[in-house]
Amino acid sequence: MTRPLAVLLLLLVPVVPWSQSKIDERAGIFRAQEEVLYLWSGEQVRNLFPGFEDLAADVYWLRTVQYFGGQRVYSRKKDFALLRPLVEITTTLDPRLEIAYRYGAVFLSELPPTGAGRPHEGIEILEKGTRAMPESWRLRQYLGFFYFLYLGDARRAAAVLEEAAELPGAAFWLRTLAADLLARGGDRAASRQMWQRMFDQSEEGILRENARVQLAILDSRDRADQITEAVQKFERRHGRRPHRLEELRRSGLWRGPLEDLNGVPFHYDASRGRVSISRESPLWRPEPPAAGG
Repeated sequence: MTRPLAVLLLLLVPVVPWSQSKIDERAGIFRAQEEVLYLWSGEQVRNLFPGFEDLAADVYWLRTVQYFGGQRVYSRKKDFALLRPLVEITTTLDPRLEIAYRYGAVFLSELPPTGAGRPHEGIEILEKGTRAMPESWRLRQYLGFFYFLYLGDARRAAAVLEEAAELPGAAFWLRTLAADLLARGGDRAASRQMWQRMFDQSEEGILRENARVQLAILDSRDRADQITEAVQKFERRHGRRPHRLEELRRSGLWRGPLEDLNGVPFHYDASRGRVSISRESPLWRPEPPAAGG
């Protein structure tokens, strides 16, 4: 279930840094809600607001989004220490607030500085959501995606996608994707399909933007691999590796860009003949884990 207020809060996320900067001007320091979280249990909050659990859930979801935005933009530590408790409280107050499970899982799973870098916790949040909303094939779909995208567990991902395919109204392609994961063990094409589905299914906001970035990362890795192949052809032709990637252009072996999709030049390791996304690029991420069997 996605309530209009919950969606509105996510659409307001870009305003959070601006609003916080105004607070900083007066306070002289960004505190990013690093103050004490006085109540660490959804049950404690529920007891304080009997009959108003949905309203309290919306308030805590707003606080979650503000905390995440503040940590991501302003905090030096970026440890997101309060993120999991805030998501847990929100979803305990309203177990059917589907948007909190989806976004909370992304916030927790994405690598720093984009997220908390704790994919196991993100998956636990999605599992909590599938227990609370067993009829939601989309939540189960996300759970399958996360097993593959963040843990590289193709077998478990395929099993969860099969479960999602059994639910009423589920997308027809879930079973096909599950079979593909089992047959090939998962690859970059499967990742691209998952991120594209998440992009297509998401409203404007953090989740859609995150999927767009992930697709740009995959496309940039494809481009880097193609340039690496050109390096190998150059070596076979000239008996040495190029000293600089520009030599590929002069030799006619590469005519495309030598930058990633953000326009940052690729890193070239001449000793290995390998081209990759530069660590200076916003698109750089550690290589994903190999898909498990």
